[in-house]
Amino acid sequence: ALDVSVQAQVLNLLKKLQETRKLTYIFISHDLSVVKFMADMMAVMNEGKIIEFGPSESIYAAPREEYTRKLISATPNDDLEHIKKLVKQRETQREENNA
Repeated sequence: ALDVSVQAQVLNLLKKLQETRKLTYIFISHDLSVVKFMADMMAVMNEGKIIEFGPSESIYAAPREEYTRKLISATPNDDLEHIKKLVKQRETQREENNA
């Protein structure tokens, strides 16, 4: 496991490479804060089956499945703050790339 600052640097590098080189990742993680930061689209699996699929922002804002709601509600508030910080960094990078 990486500390938060190193994790953010690695994730930001991956996002920058994705945007500049038009890469597609299949990113598998149990860390929802990382998934929300990295993924435009997200799939939620339960017992080996995809139970929800769509834009990560939409799933996070209004999950359809009870399992997904429980998974999101289990994310510690510290992680939610981490998400907000990462999302803000991502938006800043997009603005810089588009300038």
